[in-house]
Amino acid sequence: MSLAQVHYISAAPGDAEKTAGRFTAVGPGVSQALLAEIEPLVGYALPDGASHRPADAELRSLPQAFTYAALSDGSRLVGRTAPARGEGPAPVRFHAHAVHIPSGVPLPGDRLPVEAWRSPHWLSVTPVGGTLPDPLGALPPGPAPVREGLDDFAVSRGPWLAAVLADLRRASEEAAAGGPVVLVERQNADVARWLGLAAVTLPRESAERLTFTTYTRRPGSSALRVVGALPEDAAVAREAGLRVHVCADRPPVDGTPDMWARTAARVWRSRAPELFQEARELPGDPFAAGPLAVIALCNGVALGPEERAAAAGWAAERPYALDAERIGRLVEALASPGIDDRTGSEFDAVGRLFGALDGRCPASVTAPLAAMLVTEAVRGGNGSLELPRRDAFVGPDGEAIAGVLGPEILTELESGAGGTRPVARTVQLLRVARLLGVNGTELLPGVVERLAPALLAEASEEPGPPAFAPALLELLDEQFDVRTALLGALDRIAPEAPGAVARFLERVALPFTGTQALPHLRMCAEVPGAMTTLGRDRTAVWHRVLRAAGLSPFAEPLVLRTAVGLVWEDRAPTVEEARMLLEAATSDAHRAAGTWARLVDAALGAPADAEDATALAHDLLQAFPQEIGGRERAALQLLDLCRDLRTGAPEPGWAEQVRTLRDRAEPLEPAVQERAFAALVERLLAPDRPGAELYDFVRSDDAELIAAYDRAARAEPTRARLRTHPAYAADCFTHWTAHPHAGAVWTTTAAALLDEVLRPAVRAMTAETVAEVEETVGRTGSSGRAVAFRDWNRSSTLGRLGRRIAGRVRRG
Repeated sequence: MSLAQVHYISAAPGDAEKTAGRFTAVGPGVSQALLAEIEPLVGYALPDGASHRPADAELRSLPQAFTYAALSDGSRLVGRTAPARGEGPAPVRFHAHAVHIPSGVPLPGDRLPVEAWRSPHWLSVTPVGGTLPDPLGALPPGPAPVREGLDDFAVSRGPWLAAVLADLRRASEEAAAGGPVVLVERQNADVARWLGLAAVTLPRESAERLTFTTYTRRPGSSALRVVGALPEDAAVAREAGLRVHVCADRPPVDGTPDMWARTAARVWRSRAPELFQEARELPGDPFAAGPLAVIALCNGVALGPEERAAAAGWAAERPYALDAERIGRLVEALASPGIDDRTGSEFDAVGRLFGALDGRCPASVTAPLAAMLVTEAVRGGNGSLELPRRDAFVGPDGEAIAGVLGPEILTELESGAGGTRPVARTVQLLRVARLLGVNGTELLPGVVERLAPALLAEASEEPGPPAFAPALLELLDEQFDVRTALLGALDRIAPEAPGAVARFLERVALPFTGTQALPHLRMCAEVPGAMTTLGRDRTAVWHRVLRAAGLSPFAEPLVLRTAVGLVWEDRAPTVEEARMLLEAATSDAHRAAGTWARLVDAALGAPADAEDATALAHDLLQAFPQEIGGRERAALQLLDLCRDLRTGAPEPGWAEQVRTLRDRAEPLEPAVQERAFAALVERLLAPDRPGAELYDFVRSDDAELIAAYDRAARAEPTRARLRTHPAYAADCFTHWTAHPHAGAVWTTTAAALLDEVLRPAVRAMTAETVAEVEETVGRTGSSGRAVAFRDWNRSSTLGRLGRRIAGRVRRG
């Protein structure tokens, strides 16, 4: 091996060339281009406050820069720059002694660069005459190994360890960017010790990429990956945006998120650096926390919950990577009773580890993990744990844990908090009870009655399958008695909340394909497919859903309620659908199922032009005379009266009855009121209207009814009849003038109808037709009434004649 040496010294005042210094000796093979690269790497600046003429002790206390750098041609440089005694006007100069390492050539002894930082090879003066001895064949290390004293140093730097190791790891990556990591220490030898920590902690290839210098005044301009600085230069480094660790100041408060670095820091604080090499022998990413955490736990190093979780998770993925002894020590460490800061993620990882080891290792090895898991399931409320198999607790171990946890499980299951207890918690307790052989048969009915509605409530809170679904399905698969009881409870709930049950079954595929009847659950499971296939044909959907029950509504009326609730959950049936439902089952079935109320809603919610609404109302009043009462009964009677007004002979007093039923049915549906008013005024405007009904109507002075009458009288059918039927025109004149002392609403309306409806119709008649109207008025009323018509008609004619004369005068 041949290592060329380089010596460099700072310039003295008065030197001819205005440079920082000059090379005083250069070994063979080091080109001028490389010297240009090397010069800034071996430069030196005294710290602030350094004495101009230091004593020998002060000179020895000044910082030294030990540097390891990579050069552009792939070669490397290892060297030391130290202050030296000068002469004359330059009492302090600096001298650099470096070794050039060609590309691909390792250091002698295959050492890391940091191992040479205290080497006796480094000289403080250039050899006499500037002649160098033969190129070095060796670069001996310092008087003591680099690892000596690192344990004490690591403990003294405990608060900074994890953060610094995390940054040194990132700085050792191949594509590291962002400027150097700055380590601020009062003694530059401590920076070298940090580098010694990195050399032990990092894999060799990473440590070799970690270029560094133990001292510089200009961290921001350095191309190295790690630089040391004094406290007075820390602010400048921060302003340059660098990662700065002031290890000579107060300890940091915030921790690092790098789990590997935190684990490595705990290993150092436990004075066990030999574990790093042991961890590197395990498979996986060298900077994953798992392997190092496993080795640390196996060797008694206390770790935090995240690190323990990483160890359990790594071992669960690679159970073959650990021998029996290490598995036993890892299990013992994870299940230690002295740990009181376990987290949910740690328990989840331990659950996966138990699953990986179960069957691979003796039950005596995994029993502590099983006990730990079930204890957490009961006392910690962790509903996501992977529980061990039932045979994990066979024998005395199982009896012991069951004796401790069994009473706690039964007490909680028996408590009335089931309505507020999360579903996952109840499911977990039931599973653990079976796992430990705890007998809860007497409590099961009450537990299930509380669990069933809680399932629906929690599942409705968010879309998609609920989080408790996997554990619930495992419970039902494990315990036949729970499955039977729970499915029965849900089947009893379904008639009251069929839509909620159907939505739940879409998200959680419950196993009810066995021998249980479960008609309501089967209907709830059928409805999504029926709606997808049959679309908007709700009648067809209803028939298909009802068939899925396997029971007739005559035998079990509640299936009628469930089917109606599923198909018409958020709406009333149409009139046609309601009549189908009424015909499909007897009134007794509807009465028992309570679905008659849906049929009433259909009749009262029908639009005003629905053809069969009045017939439906009539049928409902006949079918459910005792059930329908209050305002709904009055509203249906009003619809039934509409039917009689248009198709039959209503009982006398129907004009007053419309008003009475309307008042009883308040608040009346607008469509029902519109239909009733239309039927009433249509009958009152008919040629054969009874005089008594007309009289009652007029005397009521009901503004809403009279307004409806006014609208109907102004409609085209009435106008056409007035123009073409003299007798009808005569009848309307008689009626509209016969009640001068009625209320103000009628008086105003009648006057407007005479002037705006009847008068235009009479104007359009021939003289013979007008005479016929006058004659009819006199014959059906009196001679005085005929005179009144003649005067009314004449006033209209005179009015027209007067307007013609006035027009001619204006034109003249």
